Amino acid sequence: MGRVAGSYGVRGWLKVIPGGGVAPALAEAGEWWIGERAYRVAAAKLHSSTVVAKLDGIDDREQALELKGARVSIARDALPEAGAGHYYLADLVGLEVLNEQGERLGAVKQWLTNGAQDVMEVAGSRTRLIPWVSVVVKEVDLAGRRIVVDWGADW
Repeated sequence: MGRVAGSYGVRGWLKVIPGGGVAPALAEAGEWWIGERAYRVAAAKLHSSTVVAKLDGIDDREQALELKGARVSIARDALPEAGAGHYYLADLVGLEVLNEQGERLGAVKQWLTNGAQDVMEVAGSRTRLIPWVSVVVKEVDLAGRRIVVDWGADW
């Protein structure tokens, strides 16, 4: 969901850089996982492009700074439904990617962002970086565990 960027103030608040589009869900979650530990969120709010939060047990700036760089996660069932035509990127990892000609390009390994859009890293006979834009992504079948794209096998 994000990464701890550092402390926010001197009373143990954290500043978190959220992943694309997840800031509201992160700010509304009642519990965050940082590493292997769960923390109750005492307060959280959107602050510019970040989320700032006060977690139980983190009471000063030094404790907050100890978490700098750590990944922030929330339980999957704490997320709202994505809605029709929308997907959580984590749900797409591992899906098979085929082009419109039926050629297997590989499977989604991870997600990157270039600032303009999300990009699928597809691992197959070679690694491909495929932009997540409507002109390229033609179909997503979560039940069938596949994504169809307008992308040449030799690109």
